[in-house]
Amino acid sequence: MFKVEDMQSYGKEQFETVVAHATSLQNGVSAIVSAYGDYAKKSYEDGKSFAEKLSGVKSLDKALEAQTEYAKTAYETFVADSQKIAGLYSDLAKQVFKPLESLAAKFAPQAAQ
Repeated sequence: MFKVEDMQSYGKEQFETVVAHATSLQNGVSAIVSAYGDYAKKSYEDGKSFAEKLSGVKSLDKALEAQTEYAKTAYETFVADSQKIAGLYSDLAKQVFKPLESLAAKFAPQAAQ
């Protein structure tokens, strides 16, 4: 027979597990959003700085030099931030599937020893 206390205890454990996973998911998504925001802000500031530098250039050589420098730094920033964001997505995916791993382990056949 089932006891009411056992059912309540089981329900409480499941609720706490769901809350913990939801909090983990929320933190992961928040980190991704923050990383995108940081990249967008840096990209905007770099573009603004480039436009200001380009507006003060007097010769074509200096304009090409400024453009080359901007393109190089923009590419490096993009690659670095893309790798950072990809890592955050990877961590989030691991967090999302962690509860399913424990559930699958319960139903997986045991290896013969």
